[in-house]
Amino acid sequence: MVTEDKFLLLSKGELVVTGRLVDASNATLFASLTFEDQSMNAIYKPVAGERPLWDFPDGALADREYAAFLVSEYLGLGVVPLTVLRDGPYGEGMVQEWIDIDESIDLGSFFSTDNADLRAMAFFDAIINNTDRKIGHLLPTASGNLYGCDHGVTFHADDKLRTVLWQWAGDSLTDAELLLLNKLSTGLDVDLDLSPHLTSLEIAAIKNRVSRLIAQAAMPQPNPNWPAVPWPAF
Repeated sequence: MVTEDKFLLLSKGELVVTGRLVDASNATLFASLTFEDQSMNAIYKPVAGERPLWDFPDGALADREYAAFLVSEYLGLGVVPLTVLRDGPYGEGMVQEWIDIDESIDLGSFFSTDNADLRAMAFFDAIINNTDRKIGHLLPTASGNLYGCDHGVTFHADDKLRTVLWQWAGDSLTDAELLLLNKLSTGLDVDLDLSPHLTSLEIAAIKNRVSRLIAQAAMPQPNPNWPAVPWPAF
């Protein structure tokens, strides 16, 4: 759960870049944050370091990361680490709490299991239309939580779900999942304003996806006209 102390640290703390994740396609910087007598580590993705994509608007990835966090929090799923939009040494960008993963978990085996937390992630990805759920974007912790990272390529107006989590494809949605979908369907018109971060067309597409999931009452199937699994899968 998001705490006020962590939020203050992430949003107001002094941000110092200490490294870079060299395998990331966009500038993904490791940073430390200090505020008063507290500190934490974070990931900082400046908008200036985003590489242009053919199917997403330029300079929009940080906002999509933040919108994914807002949806996760609104639904109480807690699958996205605490995320803010703020200024940093290289300009405005997304800053997200660093998650230490449980190194004893073999992600190569874990991702394909019938795990309830993985299902929650798959359900979340269906809502946000995640086009890049790789194995390495799964962050299980020693405390038993599961987070996901790298939500920049989400919320596209076209159906582009691409994920390694297909083990529930076509399965019936649970009553709890349907309740969350109905909550989101109403909330998008009432108290969850994503318009500062997404286009009106993309918000309309979220509503259509949610309505379709409710009507079908089933987890989505792979789109035959779009690659079902990201490459590389890890």
